[in-house]
Amino acid sequence: MLCNKKITGTVEKSRMAIIENFIDYLRIERRYSKRTVELYRKAVEEFEEYAACEGPEALTKLALRGFIASQLELGLSSKSVNLKISALSTYCNFLVRCGALKSNPIKSIPRPKNERPIPKFYTEESLENYFEMSAKLLEESAGTDGRPDFVRMRNRMMMMVLYITGMRRAELCSLREINFDASRRNFRIVGKGNKPREIPLPALICEEIVLYLNRNREENPHNSEGYFFLTDKGNPLYPAFVNNVVKKELSGLEGFTGRKSPHLLRHSLATHLLNRGADLFSIKEMLGHSSLAATQIYTHNSFEQLKKTYITAHPRAKNGGNYGN
Repeated sequence: MLCNKKITGTVEKSRMAIIENFIDYLRIERRYSKRTVELYRKAVEEFEEYAACEGPEALTKLALRGFIASQLELGLSSKSVNLKISALSTYCNFLVRCGALKSNPIKSIPRPKNERPIPKFYTEESLENYFEMSAKLLEESAGTDGRPDFVRMRNRMMMMVLYITGMRRAELCSLREINFDASRRNFRIVGKGNKPREIPLPALICEEIVLYLNRNREENPHNSEGYFFLTDKGNPLYPAFVNNVVKKELSGLEGFTGRKSPHLLRHSLATHLLNRGADLFSIKEMLGHSSLAATQIYTHNSFEQLKKTYITAHPRAKNGGNYGN
């Protein structure tokens, strides 16, 4: 052990000696990566610079709280600040082992909560344009028998189900014909955590689904498991296949310049529903979230839409609130 003797003498108490012992401890005993070791060193040095004091005596609760607040005031994210707190906590534990501290003062200090990332989404206009375009291409793909290309039909239906229902990718892969109830116009599925839920469907979408399923049975007569979607080779869907379909369908289209994924279609549905006045609890039930907190992340997007609408529509907003002539 690197701390086989207590730090007592004034030389050993010097800042450099203590920190270098700490760095050796991280490298040799903890086997941390070079990058992590440097991050920990930097965190300790930044704290001591803030506290204007070196060594274990700087590590008071008051100084640590002040350091955390100063980092947040500088604009650092909660995640970055928590990484520095973890580094300082490891440093304190090291000093406790060496006898330089009686206890770790950071253990009783609450940490900043990590912000949940704001979900990205596609605009309603972009998705409406996609579905209009895909419907036109589907019609144009009809052969001499007047029937559209089945792969185009399947891909469009996959996109529609993902967006209209907000299903997870895994839920789409396991979806079967028996999950669709045409009479009640809904999907009945078992989602994450074996939680069952019903997803309502518009009447026009149900009509398209019925047409698709009839064609799917013709194209895949050996689909004994009754899968709703199959790959080009007639096998059950798998995650990468779904990703590729979404990417292929949206590539090169206006409004889809960033990441293209099934999950963004789910985010888009939730955001659009909220913008149109749906309540959070209904959205929670539709998406199959285990708690309302998971659904509340979409309220930020809704608030941004509200600000945009205000700036566009309010009679005084364009004038910067200036009520002069």
